[in-house]
Amino acid sequence: MTPARVPPAHPLVAHVQWDRRQFIERVAAAALALGGAPSLLAACSSSPRSADPAISPSTSPPPTLPYDPALPYWMQGGFAPVHDQVEAFDLEVSGALPPELDGLYVRNGSNPASGPSPHWFLGDGMVHGVRLAAGRAQWYRNRYVDTPLLREGTGLLGSSAPGGARNQSNVSVFHHAGRLLSSGEVGLPYELSTTDLSTIGPHDYAGRLTTSMTAHPKIDPVTGRMHFFGYGFVPPYLTYHVASADGELVYTGDIEVAGPTMIHDFAITERDAVFWELPVVFDLDLAMKLVSGESTAFPFRWDESYGARLGIMPLEGPTSAIRWVEIEPCYIFHGVNAHRRGDEVVIDACRLPHIFREGGDTGSSRPHRWVVDTAGPQLTVSDEPLSDVPMDLPAVDRRFTGRPTRHGWYLMTEADGDFPIEFAGLAHRDETTGELDRYAPGHSYRLNEGFVVASGDGEGEGWLLSYAWDRERGATDLVVLDALDLASGPVARVHLPVRVPYGFHGVWVPAASV
Repeated sequence: MTPARVPPAHPLVAHVQWDRRQFIERVAAAALALGGAPSLLAACSSSPRSADPAISPSTSPPPTLPYDPALPYWMQGGFAPVHDQVEAFDLEVSGALPPELDGLYVRNGSNPASGPSPHWFLGDGMVHGVRLAAGRAQWYRNRYVDTPLLREGTGLLGSSAPGGARNQSNVSVFHHAGRLLSSGEVGLPYELSTTDLSTIGPHDYAGRLTTSMTAHPKIDPVTGRMHFFGYGFVPPYLTYHVASADGELVYTGDIEVAGPTMIHDFAITERDAVFWELPVVFDLDLAMKLVSGESTAFPFRWDESYGARLGIMPLEGPTSAIRWVEIEPCYIFHGVNAHRRGDEVVIDACRLPHIFREGGDTGSSRPHRWVVDTAGPQLTVSDEPLSDVPMDLPAVDRRFTGRPTRHGWYLMTEADGDFPIEFAGLAHRDETTGELDRYAPGHSYRLNEGFVVASGDGEGEGWLLSYAWDRERGATDLVVLDALDLASGPVARVHLPVRVPYGFHGVWVPAASV
């Protein structure tokens, strides 16, 4: 077996080889030196509304305000945070909800509790859920994930480094071994109640999880085992984990890499775990300036000299057996799926040519495919673009995670006036023919990420759920579409009394677990 390859050292790697104590001391010193002075990561004078009482929504949602160039784009329009924590019952439905939709749809997102956040990714976690049963929409609730950072109002870092329970838990939600969990980029996941979305508390797998859980675990549909990883700012920079079908952490292994990079997602096949290490690197100086209020720059930056590579290792380890192959520099927020084809590993993902360059950029990602040949002593790779339509936030029928799939669902994106990025609509892509089936009503009706809820035996047979901002109504609908016929439009719309801000990732929890 070829030993794991680590890229040659370069100035960035030398810069980031500091230990945990140095990191904590430097960040804490920067924050404490302010003497309580406010910054974009500090709390404003107001505190987040209590999660205990439900607040009745207004009967007349506020109108959409014109774009304000003095505000970041993520603080206005469909991105703008909401602050009231609402519950509403017996929701109005247009069309007919499929009776087999019996469960809870929940989606997470970044929602700063007070003041502007320095980046769309750096707000407090807020989940939004709708309970469906017997053709009815029984309730809607939204709740902040109750973290120390929310309670303290200290933003991302405050007076100590992020990690453990000190994280915003603002990216994803997933359901495994009877638990509904939320997670962010760094730190422990949080368990949430499926009854009312309240926060139960951080979940550390009986003390066995001592590194972060990053936002995109993968559940093997055959074994029920959950595969996940965590990246960090200090060694170990990348760690791979496996949880059994009953929720016990059964494997942990560090993966040797040169420094701290942002690894948001990964993939599995029935035999492999697939990682991508790309040139978006953590910058300590930027992080310290963010804490002190000197800068609002995101603490990761593009450094093409770091290189880009794909890593293939045996599913469930050992991590020491990982093999790497270099690829053209790019960035991947989200994989679509991966599978084995003999000696080849086929990896579909949404590819950005670059991100977080100096001066800032919000590029467009597009579906892309890499095929890695694992037969020889050295891995070889070929790649090809799959579509020229800007798309990301992909979904698959999760019964086929890690297996060959014909169907993929994507959120289409576009620039819209003053907004550098806008959610445009949903697309179903036939991965065999490349044909797109779209539901994109236009400027007045904006879709979010879709989630496939299966209701038949075949791949993709079921329903695609998504929140949709109705700009005319000033509030959001939960839309239900035939997953294999998006162009026909929703079979049902659940009319929520409030707006759900654009967010990240969701999950369907079956009724038996609610």
